[in-house]
Amino acid sequence: MMWNWEQPHWPKFSYDSKALEPLEQQFLLQSGEFIGARKHLGPGDQEILKIELISDEAVKTSEIEGEILNRDSVQSSLRHQLGLGDESPGVKPAERGISKMMIDLYQSFAEPLADKTMFDWHAMLLPDSRDIKVVGGYRTHADAMQVVSGPIQKRAVHFEAPPSARVPREMECFVTWFNDTAPGGKTPLPTLTRAALVHLYFVCIHPFEDGNGRIGRALAEKALAQNLGQPSLIALAYTIERKGNDYYAALEHNNKDLEIDGWMKYFANTILEAQSNTIQRVDFYIAKAKFYQGHADKLNERQAKVIARMFREGIDGFKGGLSAENYISISKTSRATATRDLQDLVERSALTKTGELRHTRYFLNLPKGSSGR
Repeated sequence: MMWNWEQPHWPKFSYDSKALEPLEQQFLLQSGEFIGARKHLGPGDQEILKIELISDEAVKTSEIEGEILNRDSVQSSLRHQLGLGDESPGVKPAERGISKMMIDLYQSFAEPLADKTMFDWHAMLLPDSRDIKVVGGYRTHADAMQVVSGPIQKRAVHFEAPPSARVPREMECFVTWFNDTAPGGKTPLPTLTRAALVHLYFVCIHPFEDGNGRIGRALAEKALAQNLGQPSLIALAYTIERKGNDYYAALEHNNKDLEIDGWMKYFANTILEAQSNTIQRVDFYIAKAKFYQGHADKLNERQAKVIARMFREGIDGFKGGLSAENYISISKTSRATATRDLQDLVERSALTKTGELRHTRYFLNLPKGSSGR
């Protein structure tokens, strides 16, 4: 089997640029919609929203790789990195590391790419790794770098990257290409086109022993931010994680040839979906702020705790809605008290109610399109 990097014309990918033009236009339109939506928030709320969006990306880009992080710890570390307070006790090195990488990406998106950028990110991601030979540098091992699955006796090889000896030269070409295709570079590319190529090109080189997926997605976001002229705050990892099988299938289907129309369409549409998800989350945050303006001073301690828990579920909300059992479990109260509390919330239009008896479910009463109901 021949991989794309073994092709004579590597890394000259081919794709139908005309087919991407409508998607590029849609991205620019939605970018304006996102900027407009954020203007409805005050500076303080914008700062809180920024931390929420960045923390969700940090958690989800790690989750894609099978690493489960505590969202509260990540948020605490992010606030600390931004100079907004001390870091909470108990933050793990992995949580602190991904927070540092995301803040560096956010603050230095406009800077040209360099090996050091990625070396620093790699060191941040793997601060206490004992299984990695090279942390903060490209891989050097002689063994083949393979993406595999299945038991040892039936191991399936999904991809094999260039040998380690080739990596420095491959990455020299990649870094030059990344900077040349940026706005103002020698050969600038449209936004979605560049981000899609960045991610595929990088992960096909697979220059690190570990962390390639997270760094590859960060590079795609750096490309988006450079083309926009500001951090995108896009829910890219959040969107990829929701359809993880599609992501890996698209990568596998486009790692054996240099004709990559399938990948370009997949990744461009994923970015557009991510952008739409971000806009929905901004709308949800605005609705949340308005909800508390109207109800915060009327909630008892139990109700406030449950409402806060419902908002923490985000735009997807509780699967199937909040039940009385959920309320009892979260508030640690009796069934009779839960019934009174829920009835009160419905009467004051804080919650809406559907179903009867054991099928009764409750939802946050937010403007249409703001909740994941």
